[in-house]
Amino acid sequence: MSAARDAVVTGIGCCLPGGPAGPVVTAGDLWRTASAGISHLDNDGFHHGVVHGAREVFGERLPEIPERHLRSFAEVHLYGMVALDEACRDAGLDARAGDLAPAAVLTARAGVDSNYDSYRAWHDADPETIDPADAKSLFVRLVIAGTQSDVGAVQASWCGSTGPSYTVTCGCASSAVLLGMARLLIASGQSDLVVVTGVDRFDTERVLHGDRLRQVAERTGVRARHNDDPPAAPRYDRPMRPYDAAGDCMNYGDGAVTLVVESRERADRRGARPYGTVLAQATTRSGLGSAVAIDSSGSALAAAARQALAEGGVGLSRIPYINGGAEGDRLFTRIEGNAVRELYGAEAARRILVSSQEACFGHSGAPLGNLGAALTLLMMREGLVCPTANCEVPSDLCGFDPVPGDKARPLEFDRALSFNYQIGGVSSALLLGGSDG
Repeated sequence: MSAARDAVVTGIGCCLPGGPAGPVVTAGDLWRTASAGISHLDNDGFHHGVVHGAREVFGERLPEIPERHLRSFAEVHLYGMVALDEACRDAGLDARAGDLAPAAVLTARAGVDSNYDSYRAWHDADPETIDPADAKSLFVRLVIAGTQSDVGAVQASWCGSTGPSYTVTCGCASSAVLLGMARLLIASGQSDLVVVTGVDRFDTERVLHGDRLRQVAERTGVRARHNDDPPAAPRYDRPMRPYDAAGDCMNYGDGAVTLVVESRERADRRGARPYGTVLAQATTRSGLGSAVAIDSSGSALAAAARQALAEGGVGLSRIPYINGGAEGDRLFTRIEGNAVRELYGAEAARRILVSSQEACFGHSGAPLGNLGAALTLLMMREGLVCPTANCEVPSDLCGFDPVPGDKARPLEFDRALSFNYQIGGVSSALLLGGSDG
């Protein structure tokens, strides 16, 4: 690929948990939170990544969208539109002036809670008693929010996009996979401008209901698991602690992250200052016979990393940092520890920095790939590695340096990997470079 066809990130926008005062929206907000290892998961003892104030921020930023349209929007639409608006502003693009008309609009989703809500409201409505205006509103809501392409459709219409527009669902690897697709669209010349959003919302009561059902299933002594270290159950009474010796649970989180990706030629022509470059992305699967099994060997993750490095023409010796995808339990610490040891060897692995900022905002599903990419690019720009939020005493399973504590670690680097994976043995490795590509 010629330098002109490099895929560079020129805009970062978020709508992530930021505490009761309002969401994390800008790249600056994101950096201030992650670089200090701040966790926004504690809501008076209820540990979940809640996005407070999204509707108010939406109203301030997008006042042209009428209230009658907003009545059909679920929370995910608010998150996705706030993140998109900020990413465009950050990149110096004005959708209202038509700057986004040629853009490809790619959206990642993993959760289905908001889709379920729209179907349930439509299904439960009584035709004998419902008001005609309410019946029409239900149909509009169903069209907008009834499929996983819901947020993408709303974003593309606001952008006035004439380019490709589609939604990918690949669990927690969804937006990382889309960044790889964005790079391919740019490398092939099909697009010069791609907007990638990962957005999800998880209904806390449904998650708790699922955990209660798991407990019923296990009353006979049969464990609902396929590994020696079972995946951590979601908990709301205590915080998640990635890579920590005491880590035993995960906290879900809601929100969205959007990245604007352009060809270097287009970015240079506009005078944009890139955060960095998407060099390669690879996805592998462990070849497992079960659709819900998890491969704790880390081999598929290591294979994805080697494939991405080969595609990007980068040697492993240039990768001193990996942005991890740990959820806060022994299983995922084991996976990443095994993958890093397989790549570097046990001795060299101890010097590799691997940190996760998932405990800043919660396990948010589709946004995680974009979140890891955005933070890694910011780390390269700042010459600092963010700590692993909520990690105090590293687990003996790590085999790498998880950057514990709440202080960023100085490190000058211009190449890094970012890991994501999902149940069923799917692994993603994203190779990122500094702004010079």
